[in-house]
Amino acid sequence: ERAIARHEVREIEQRHTVDGPRQDVSLDEEDDVVIIYNRVPKTASTSFTNIAYDLCAKNKYHVLHINTTKNNPVMSLQDQVRFVKNVTSWKEMKPGFYHGHISYLDFAKFGVKKKPIYINVIRDPIERLVSYYYFLRFGDDYRPGLRRRKQGDKKTFDECVAAGGSDCAPEKLWLQIPFFCGHSSECWNVGSRWALEQAKYNLINEYFLVGVTEELEDFIMLLEAALPRFFRGATELYRTGKKSHLRKTTEKKLPTKETIAKLQQSEIWKMENEFYEFALEQFQFVRAHAVREKDGELYILAQNFFYEKIYPKSN
Repeated sequence: ERAIARHEVREIEQRHTVDGPRQDVSLDEEDDVVIIYNRVPKTASTSFTNIAYDLCAKNKYHVLHINTTKNNPVMSLQDQVRFVKNVTSWKEMKPGFYHGHISYLDFAKFGVKKKPIYINVIRDPIERLVSYYYFLRFGDDYRPGLRRRKQGDKKTFDECVAAGGSDCAPEKLWLQIPFFCGHSSECWNVGSRWALEQAKYNLINEYFLVGVTEELEDFIMLLEAALPRFFRGATELYRTGKKSHLRKTTEKKLPTKETIAKLQQSEIWKMENEFYEFALEQFQFVRAHAVREKDGELYILAQNFFYEKIYPKSN
C-alpha cells in the first residue's frame, strides 16, 4: 500500500512538473485550503469519505488518506513536524482533503501562518462500541473478504459484557474524547475530566463543524452550503444512496436494555456521553441557524446579512 501511495504521489508531482511547476506560483486564496477529517472509527466515516473521493475530480481537489502504523492515533513528535510541513507547504496537493484515524493536532504550536479546517463526525458512544465490537469479528460489506482481528469469536456483545470481557469494557468507550482532545498525555488517561473539557474546547474553537452519525445528511448539507469548493453536489450524491456510500457491519446484534444499563453505570460512559450530548447540541444549534424546514424538507437559508452606510461615498 505504501509503495502504491508513493507511486501515486510521484505521478502527480511529475504531472504538475510537466504542466508547469506550482512551487513558485502563489495559490489563489480559494485553492490554498486544506481540510482535515480526523475520523473516529465506526462513526460512518467511510460513507462520508467516499463522497469526498467521488467529488474530488469534479470539484478539483485532492483526497489523501493518512495511514498510520497499526492505526495509532498519536503521532511521534518528529512525525507531527513532518505532517504539519506536508499539509501546509505541499502546494501540489492543495486544495486538499486529508482523512485518517488520528487525534487532533494543534497546528498553531508549530508556528504555521494558516491552519487547516478541521471537521469530524461522532456517534452515540455505546452504539459506536457495539458496531466496532462486531466489526472486529465479522467485518462489513465494504471489504467482505478481509480477515478481521477477532474473526472466529462468536461471543455476542451481551455475553461479553455479562462475562466482563476486555473488548466490551467501559474503558473501550474512551475514544471520542481523546480524538478531540489531542496529543497531550492527559488526553489518553481514561476518565480524565481535564481531557473532556479540552475536547469540548477544541470542538467549539478548533473545529469548523462536527456532525453526528445519526444526522449525517444534515451534516453534509451544511458542509455543501458553507464549503462548496469541496462539497458542491455532496447532498444529492448522498441522497442517491449509491452502494459505495453504505458500509454496514455484518452480524451486528443490538444489545439488551440490561447490557446498556450496565455500561451506563460507568463514569467513563457518563463522560463520553456528556461529550456526545455537547457535540449534538452544538450541531443542532448550528443547523437551526442555517436551515429551515418546509413540507418535511430542509432547505439552506439564503444570505441573511448585507452592508450599508458605506463611507466615504464614491463619486
